[in-house]
Amino acid sequence: MSSSVLISAISQGLLWAILAIGIHITYRILNISDLTSESSFTLGAAVTASAIVAGIPPIVAIIMATISGSLAGMVTGLLHTKLHIPSLLSGILSMTGLYSINLRIMGKANIPLNMHDTILTNLKDLLGLAKDRDAAVLLGIIFCVIVIVILVWFFNTEFGFGIVATGSNDSMIRANGINSDITKIAGLMLANALIALSGSLVCQYNGYADVQQGIGAIVIGLASVIIGEVIFHRKNFVLSLSGIVLGSIIYRIIVALVINSDYVSANDMKLFTAIIVALALYLANFKFKKKGAGKHA
Repeated sequence: MSSSVLISAISQGLLWAILAIGIHITYRILNISDLTSESSFTLGAAVTASAIVAGIPPIVAIIMATISGSLAGMVTGLLHTKLHIPSLLSGILSMTGLYSINLRIMGKANIPLNMHDTILTNLKDLLGLAKDRDAAVLLGIIFCVIVIVILVWFFNTEFGFGIVATGSNDSMIRANGINSDITKIAGLMLANALIALSGSLVCQYNGYADVQQGIGAIVIGLASVIIGEVIFHRKNFVLSLSGIVLGSIIYRIIVALVINSDYVSANDMKLFTAIIVALALYLANFKFKKKGAGKHA
């Protein structure tokens, strides 16, 4: 693998890691399989591209995209908690509705950004970097560090503990007088805000927004989460989040190796991703069972 391909894989891994962290919040912390991520990722890209084309500064477009993702999560949360629709179906409903909303926002299926300044071009010009991918690596590191620091602080607050406890035992939380509906909605809003943020950054890295951009995003995010868990096995929250970032980078490096080989077509990447997730889940379960057997030995 050439150094340019490796740097490109690392940069993409860092930007997609934020999506994986968002999926970790719903999948592991809230214990909810939220399919809203498929469209909230695209929503972040759609809002960002439309805003940049309209002349709005990229950093403001990123903030707008993040807020839009949180609103998508709020809708899913309200469907689940107030209308008592199962969480999986709530996510499907939000995902379906967001497809039309994304098309409304963009006005068409694809928006190119080649002729517009993005956060990457601004950072590249500011620091005098030669390549967009070099700026993407730096940008990814900055955003991943900021996200991890904020989440570590947030989940050490009383309200953050409430969200964690809701995912662990909803009945116990209600018995202690905490409104678990609010914590579920807040958790879904936080997760989808991060997913939309990732979509915003990936959109600017790719140089376009596409209405189909989020298809398979949840599987890609799960691959990063599971790979990270195989490495760190959820020892503590900081290591869990760091493992997700590393898992996302490893996943992207594996994808780059496969794409640059002569044995797998780019058309097979969805199948290949599913196989990676299946293997990672098996390894994670095998590691857990082996650890449990060791304790009882």
